[in-house]
Amino acid sequence: KFILVFILMAVVLTAFGSTKQSRRVHRLCKIFHAMQKKCIEMRVIMKDDKKIDESLLGNEKIEEAIKLLQGECTQEMLAHTLTVIRKQMRKGGQFIIAVEPYISSEKINIGVVQSPDGLKWWSAFTSFDEELKGGNEVKSTFLTDIEQLFKSALEVGEISGIILNPWNRTIMLDKKLISIILGNENS
Repeated sequence: KFILVFILMAVVLTAFGSTKQSRRVHRLCKIFHAMQKKCIEMRVIMKDDKKIDESLLGNEKIEEAIKLLQGECTQEMLAHTLTVIRKQMRKGGQFIIAVEPYISSEKINIGVVQSPDGLKWWSAFTSFDEELKGGNEVKSTFLTDIEQLFKSALEVGEISGIILNPWNRTIMLDKKLISIILGNENS
């Protein structure tokens, strides 16, 4: 438990880099503490002859919605996909996040993907199968609460949002879409 808390705290401190933003850091520490409680132990179950973490059950609906959106890119399909993500979030679902070491220290960062237009995005995955499609791109991962990940992404100015499943069933959730999923009034 201690190691997980330490690593998550390092992610928070790395994301902000200075103590000037201590209020944000304190708020994110609370968020990551809540995430740590959910991640105490992985409950692995069998589904379709595959091992799957119990907290990832239901994410296959997100993958299917993204597949439909990729086939028919309309406002209605986007709304459907965001609704499926919201439902999974409200059920307490989790995503897998990639983490990477911070070059100049012992801290770690949430994995970042840079899009061709130069924007930076956190990467997250709906399943371990989706994560593995990137080959050796991802070295370390953690499970994280969807809602807490979205709230954290809105707080970090250096990223444009979250790319869900960057290798296959991909959707780029910018901060406006994340706000819509969270149900923020001003979206």
